Amino acid sequence: MDQFAITLNDAHIFRMTDDTGMFQHARFSLPNLTEGYTTDDNARALIMAVMLYEQGKKTTYLALVYRYLAFILHAQNENGVFRNFMTYGRQFTEKEGSEDCFGRCLWALSFTQASSVMPHGIKEACAAAILKALPNINNLFGLRGQAYAMIGLGHIEGSQAEILLTGLADSLISRFEHDAGDKDWQWFENSLTYDNAVLPWALFVAYRRLRQAHMLRVAQESLQFFDKISFRDGYFRAVGCKGWLLRGSKPTLYDEQPLEASTAALAHLAAYEATGEQRMLELAQQSFAWYLGNNSQNEGLIDGETGGCLDGITAKGFNFNQGAESIIGYCIANLALAKYKTDFVGLERKVILR
Repeated sequence: MDQFAITLNDAHIFRMTDDTGMFQHARFSLPNLTEGYTTDDNARALIMAVMLYEQGKKTTYLALVYRYLAFILHAQNENGVFRNFMTYGRQFTEKEGSEDCFGRCLWALSFTQASSVMPHGIKEACAAAILKALPNINNLFGLRGQAYAMIGLGHIEGSQAEILLTGLADSLISRFEHDAGDKDWQWFENSLTYDNAVLPWALFVAYRRLRQAHMLRVAQESLQFFDKISFRDGYFRAVGCKGWLLRGSKPTLYDEQPLEASTAALAHLAAYEATGEQRMLELAQQSFAWYLGNNSQNEGLIDGETGGCLDGITAKGFNFNQGAESIIGYCIANLALAKYKTDFVGLERKVILR
């Protein structure tokens, strides 16, 4: 396995996208039309498309930006929140989506607006949607919804964003101080479940913007605890989703979800940006290496034939479906790491688009 010579094949991205947006699930490498779409996935797909366009300036990537952004704008209600699940017949199945969905949409919109290569019209559309969404931030109570909103606020200029970011950061820190009762449990709740690394990641973002020392302290302590669990076997191994990790127990081994490796890589990159510690960059690499074979199966999850990413590792081996979340997470982490190639001392990293 060569971690630093990675081919990013975009075929599966286009295969999973129609004129509405990106499909949620796949049957093996085929889009599963029955399961329809989610705003969650299209928000993250928007970030991926922006990153692809920033690197390649290909008009086909810009077309994806327009498509995924249009999906998000259509999903937003007049009150600023977002619907999430949409059928193949283009009908939303709920009046409002989850807080996680809201946070990811704010992240996607602010990331897109902040990109220097985006056309004026796209930036204006994002700004209008953000303005509509911001009044809802104080209604977020779930940790991950708050965290993604914080990452989004980190891209938004102005004092209002800083006030909102401070409030959310204080909320996360309060939860940490309540639940991190001793040195053996330095976490925000009494379990590690899904998308765990986004919590310290958000606090690193808050620290870089607000420069408050307690934000950095909690970010570092919680990430160190996360790393102790995630790298317990000498390589990245996410807590399994078939039981999670409850305080006082051992981590569930399966299923390992691709999203976790992506978020872990991004969290360590945020830590590197905040601290300059080379070790954080190395752990970002090791997190991403899960996709490439540095995992419990000693095999990569990227399908060289289709360009897709397998949906995880189960007790019976690989889940051979290749859904949206998997390929999006892989691409975002891949492209994010590529921006740091000059920081990898003595190492060469190549991302090839074809």
